[in-house]
Amino acid sequence: MKKILILIATFSVLLSCDEGFEDLNVNPNAATSLDPGPKFTANLLFTAGDRFENWRANIIYSSYMIQHMANPSGLGAGDRYLYNAQWSGAWFERGYNDHVKGIEDIINQLEADDTGQFPDEMLAIARIWRVFVYHKITDLYGDVPYSEAGKGFSDGIFKPVYDPQSEIYADMLNELGEATAALPDGTSQFGSADVLFDGDQGKWRRFGYSMMLRLGLRLIKVDAAAAQQWAQRAIDGGVMGSNDDIAYMRHTNGPEGINRNGNGQVFQADDSMRMSDTFVNALSSTSDPRLRIYAALPDGDGDRNTSGSNDPALQVGLPNGLDGTTVQNIPGGDNLDNFSEPNRNLITGEDDPYFFQSYAEVEFMLAEANIRWGIGTDAAAHYAAGVEAAMRQLDLYTVGDQSITDTEIQDYLTANPYDAPNGLVQVNTQYWIVTFLNHIEAYANWRRTGIPALTPNNYPGNESNGEIPRRLRYFEREQTTNADNYQAVLSRQGADQFFTRMWWDVQ
Repeated sequence: MKKILILIATFSVLLSCDEGFEDLNVNPNAATSLDPGPKFTANLLFTAGDRFENWRANIIYSSYMIQHMANPSGLGAGDRYLYNAQWSGAWFERGYNDHVKGIEDIINQLEADDTGQFPDEMLAIARIWRVFVYHKITDLYGDVPYSEAGKGFSDGIFKPVYDPQSEIYADMLNELGEATAALPDGTSQFGSADVLFDGDQGKWRRFGYSMMLRLGLRLIKVDAAAAQQWAQRAIDGGVMGSNDDIAYMRHTNGPEGINRNGNGQVFQADDSMRMSDTFVNALSSTSDPRLRIYAALPDGDGDRNTSGSNDPALQVGLPNGLDGTTVQNIPGGDNLDNFSEPNRNLITGEDDPYFFQSYAEVEFMLAEANIRWGIGTDAAAHYAAGVEAAMRQLDLYTVGDQSITDTEIQDYLTANPYDAPNGLVQVNTQYWIVTFLNHIEAYANWRRTGIPALTPNNYPGNESNGEIPRRLRYFEREQTTNADNYQAVLSRQGADQFFTRMWWDVQ
C-alpha cells in the first residue's frame, strides 16, 4: 500500500492544500501513455479529498449544518448559515480540477484502447467510480457541468454547460446499471493499483449496486415509483453483504498530502470544532457505546493530537448557532474546553480511514426499502444488522481496548429495539450517526428524509432565511469564467443561494 502511494508522486503534480489552483481544463497527466493503474490510484485518493475541500465543504459547512459538530469561531460559517465564497465553492473547485479531470482522463484512455491491452472490466470499474465522483458534486450544488465536464483537453470544451440534475441522475443510474452488469467475479487488471478493493471485481459490483440503492432512494420525493424500481434493481443485483465490502480509503501519514486523510489534516490545523449537543444527546440518551469513540473532552494543553477523558457520562455537546460572544451566555461557555470535541485519540488521525460508503449504510437503506415498499427482507433484521455493522466498522480505526464488544452491541439492541411505527425515523437516525465524518453524505440524506428532526438557528445576517441550507453555492469564479452557462443554470434552477432547492429536494 505505501509503495503504491509513493509512486503517485512520480507522475502527479500535487497541489498545496490552501494555495491557488491551476486552470480547471489543464490535462492532469501530460504523459497520455501512462498506465491507467497509477492514475486510478491517484484519482481514488484525490476524490477522498485533502485538507482544502474537506475543511470547507465537509466540515465548515456540512458537519455544522447537519449538527454533527458545532463551532462558535470564525471558522463556523456553516454553523450560522453564513456565506463564504471560497468555502462554499471549494468542493466544486477542487472536484472539477482534480476529481473529474482525473476520472474522465482514465475513461477516455480506456475507451480509446483498440488493442485489447485493457480489458472491459477496467472500464466498468472506472464508470462506477465516475458516478461516485459526480454524485457528490451534484448533491452539494444541484445542476452542474456533467456531459461536457472534464473535456477541456480531450474535446477543447473549456466552458461546459450545466446539465439539469434530473438528467445527471438518469445517466448516473444508467451508468451504474450497465457497469455493474459488466463485472463478473475475479481480479481486475487494476490489481493493487485499485487501493479501494485491491482489484476485487465482486466488491466493485456490490459497491455499484449499493450506489444504485443510494441514488435510487435520493429520488423518493421527486419520483417515488422510480425510487422503488431502482431500489429493487439494486437489491436484485446484489449490494454489500458485510463489512468486508466497505468502500473506504486506507490512508498513510505521507509522503504527500493527498495520501493523508483530508479530515485528519483539518484536525491538525483546527482545534475550534466541538461536538454538537444534538449529536451528543442523541447518543447519550440511548447509551450508545459509540459515544466514547466519537467524542472526548479536550485535554486542555493545546495539543491537537490528543484529547482528554472519553467517559460518556462526562461528554457535553455545544449548541449550534453560537458565536464568540453569544457562547459566553451558556453554562460553561467561558471555556470551550468544557465541551466535547471529536476524539483525537481515536478518529482524527491523518492515517485513519476515509469512508465513501459503508455496509451499515446499505443495511439501513435496505430497511427503508422494506418499510416503504415491502421489498427485500424484514426491516427489523436490517436495522439490527446495520447497528452491529456500524459499531464494528469503528475497529477500522485504531481503537484498541475501546473497541465495542459483542455484549455492548446486544445490550444496545435490547434497549433500543426496532419499532415498526417509528421505523423510518430509526433507520435514518442510524444513517445520520454512521455517517459522522462523512458529513456530505449525512447532509444529503437529511435533505432527502428530514431525519433526524433538526432545529435550525436564525443567526443574524444568515443567508438561508433562518433555515438549514438546502445546497451550497457554486464556485464564485464560474460567474466570470463560464458566465453564459452560469446565468443559464440560474434561470432554470433558481438563484444561486443556500435556500434554493435542487431537483430531488422538492418540498
